[in-house]
Amino acid sequence: VQLQASGGGLVQAGGSLRLSCAASGRTFSGSAVGWFRQAPGKEQEIVAATNWNGGTSYYADSVKGRFSISRDSAENTVYLQMNSLKPEDTAVYYCATRIAFGVYTRHTEYRYWGQGTLVTVSS
Repeated sequence: VQLQASGGGLVQAGGSLRLSCAASGRTFSGSAVGWFRQAPGKEQEIVAATNWNGGTSYYADSVKGRFSISRDSAENTVYLQMNSLKPEDTAVYYCATRIAFGVYTRHTEYRYWGQGTLVTVSS
């Protein structure tokens, strides 16, 4: 499975971005998907995750109420809608997937990773 993350960029605080994670080589069918981020000098952290059908999702406390993860089976893409962005959201964002039905929040639980897309939020 190859993952392609896109949609990052420069945005002012309070703005919005939508990240996309497109899969090739295999569909997202029957797969859990997660979004992680890594800010400069910090460890990678989970942002949001969803189970195989989008029925269950997890959000880090820092993004609850601002970010939303969703799946489009027809487009074979998973999205991360990010609203009310803050400078502390600045990071490289990665999507990841594993063939499983649950929701997973640790990076070691994911097998396939995208290359990352940079989000920069200016104050």
